[in-house]
Amino acid sequence: MATSVYKSLPAGVAAPTRELTSGMATLADLRIGASARVVDVDGEPALQQRLHEMGLLPGVQVRLVRVAPLGDPLEIELLGYRLSLRRAEAARIRVES
Repeated sequence: MATSVYKSLPAGVAAPTRELTSGMATLADLRIGASARVVDVDGEPALQQRLHEMGLLPGVQVRLVRVAPLGDPLEIELLGYRLSLRRAEAARIRVES
């Protein structure tokens, strides 16, 4: 995991997602009904492990099923089951169409 170039940000301001810096889409960028393949999971080791244990591994096909009315959480379908993720977690999962 690369170290962040953002030493300190004001309270409530999140660092840009990898999608903004690398040009690759994230799970949070998908439109409802769209499918994509997981490329990588970024973040703290504990978050990566938790997402991997839920089946979000490189090469797995995912589909965005729906989004809650206020935009968070997202419901995705993978490996024959549905999973709800926070938008911040979904932004850590890089995907390709």
